[in-house]
Amino acid sequence: MSGMRHAAAALVVLALAGCMPADVPPPASAAITAPVAWRDGATGSATIDPHWWEAFNDPKLTGLIERALARNTDVLSAAARVQEAQATIRLARSAALPTLDAVGGGQRQRTLGGTGAAAASTALQPEVQLNWQVDLFGRLSRLTDAARLRYVASQADRDAAALAVSAEVAQAYIGLLALDAQLLVSEQTVTSRAEALRLAADQARVGYTSQFELTQAESEYEAVQQSIPQLRFAIQAQENVLSRLTGDLPGAIVRGRDLRDFSLPAVPVTLPSDLLRRRPDIASAELAVAAGDATLASDRAAFLPQVAISAALGQLFVNALDYDPVTVWSLGGSVLAPIFAGGRLTAQVDATAAQRDQAAFAYRGTVLAAFAEVETAMTGITRYAEQIERLHNRLAILQHSVALATDRYQGGYASYLEQLDAQRNLYATELDAISVRQSQLENIVTLYRALGGGWQGAVLTDGTARR
Repeated sequence: MSGMRHAAAALVVLALAGCMPADVPPPASAAITAPVAWRDGATGSATIDPHWWEAFNDPKLTGLIERALARNTDVLSAAARVQEAQATIRLARSAALPTLDAVGGGQRQRTLGGTGAAAASTALQPEVQLNWQVDLFGRLSRLTDAARLRYVASQADRDAAALAVSAEVAQAYIGLLALDAQLLVSEQTVTSRAEALRLAADQARVGYTSQFELTQAESEYEAVQQSIPQLRFAIQAQENVLSRLTGDLPGAIVRGRDLRDFSLPAVPVTLPSDLLRRRPDIASAELAVAAGDATLASDRAAFLPQVAISAALGQLFVNALDYDPVTVWSLGGSVLAPIFAGGRLTAQVDATAAQRDQAAFAYRGTVLAAFAEVETAMTGITRYAEQIERLHNRLAILQHSVALATDRYQGGYASYLEQLDAQRNLYATELDAISVRQSQLENIVTLYRALGGGWQGAVLTDGTARR
């Protein structure tokens, strides 16, 4: 008879397992394969230094980034989310462990006895209760796996936030140096224009030049003068941006190198396939898919029976604590097998599968964006170098042109407007050269960030690696 009962129970379990929805893999359209090489054909196995910003050789920049990594609110918030995810692992684990509770009960009553006399009694019953939900089919362990994966994903998110903040600080600092350079050029131009205006006024006073040429000189002088307060305002605003990134109140920022002396780091070249394991945002997206799979497995296991064990052990005191107590105990178990839940379990599985699919498509989108960012930044390396070469050539030509125009004006062979036009072109090109140099340096920062900034994979709480 016992064997028959066991066989019947096994048949019930098999029947319920047959009702469990089939496992659904992530959509094939969410898969992605890394290209063999970059568009320009470059390949390599360069190792990126996690402290990549030191390649710019500016101690002030290094200090700002280190301060931001320690004090930036986005980085600190991401670190707090890691702590939350770590606590969630302990919470998920606790569901698979027994619970032990101390329970105390008491009762005081007055009843009518058989002789017609009233009698009062007092009963106290302290006991210890044990409850344990046996994870027979791994439903609870799958939830723990999902929590562990989300914890590692939160570590990757924290590292992604740190990488983003370090890149933002570097680009903001480069922008500040560019504004300084523009201010310096503008102040130098104001000095030269002031001297030119003095000469033009002297020439107009003796009738050598027209009042029209004088007004043109005055207009150009005021135009450059107007740019100086604008640049000083922009510099202070940029300092405030850097202060916010470093977690400080608004204040002055100490500079290190000049923009022209700012080192141009070597371009790191890696294999496209390395990008999938070197970017924290890609790792986080991948882990989100894995966590969705684990949650889906837990929801599928909810279709199987759930076994619970309970026990209690206590003492019963009646009327007085000095009486010998009576030991009371109980031991039992239960099996909960879902038969009809109005479609709730199936709907939960479908919803979890859809959420996992969303995570899979988000992973694909993250990877596509990563490859686009690297390709664009690598293209910028060449294109910005070409622009700077042309700008340097143009600057040399315009400087010579200004010298020629000045000689022609002083020799009486040309009007002052010709010299003024040459000066205007030189000033505009000097500002363009600063802007392109800024973009070139910022593009290097973007490339380091796009390649993962030397990121290393997060580690699980038991010391095992992510992959």
